[in-house]
Amino acid sequence: MGESERSVPRHVAIIMDGNGRWAARRGLPRVEGHIAGAEKVKDLLRYAKEFGVEYLTLYAFSTENWKRPKEEVDALMELLSRFIGEYLEEMKKEEVRFLVTGRMDALPERAVQDLKRAIAETAEFRGHTLIVALNYGGRAEIVDAARKIAEEARAGTLDPARIDEPLFARHLYLPEIPDPDLMIRTSGELRLSNFLLWELSYAEFYVTETFWPDFSREEFQKAIEAYTKRNRRFGGRK
Repeated sequence: MGESERSVPRHVAIIMDGNGRWAARRGLPRVEGHIAGAEKVKDLLRYAKEFGVEYLTLYAFSTENWKRPKEEVDALMELLSRFIGEYLEEMKKEEVRFLVTGRMDALPERAVQDLKRAIAETAEFRGHTLIVALNYGGRAEIVDAARKIAEEARAGTLDPARIDEPLFARHLYLPEIPDPDLMIRTSGELRLSNFLLWELSYAEFYVTETFWPDFSREEFQKAIEAYTKRNRRFGGRK
């Protein structure tokens, strides 16, 4: 089956927005919203497997999120390590590969160690892949790719005349992963927020008013059904 003929998106990317507002509406600290959002990730993996989605990329922490209050950032890093600790065995049982996109090595040492352990212990799996964008920025990814290409050109191992889109894409963070077919954003915001700027060039977008912790199987199904009704032309005509 060709990619344009596939009724279910192979790769879904999600901007998980609304944790803080979810908590505020309940009179709870923001961190409680992030905890509820992390629990929703576990549900989402089940939804994805049920509907036949092979790849999930989740926007968890951007390069801009360091501007948030230190207490919130520290809580998010702690939550990340807790999520890995609690869910790694389940990912292995379900044969889910875990990957990270972004400048991972700039995260706190404990988080980096936990992430690298999860990546190593799930590396053999290929049926389903969970990718978490951490310390990620779309512009940063493009800059990092350009820097790698410039270094190769300076070293004489790459002829600048050979630089084209496929070559550039091979220098992105996860070049082996297919581009997302569908991008979902929760909480009703109509922005990309510096997420996968290169990879989302031809993705279909779906926005829901639902806050991330309330994102249900029914909401996921609505997004999948909306995708199946789109005519993906990739710049051509059909």
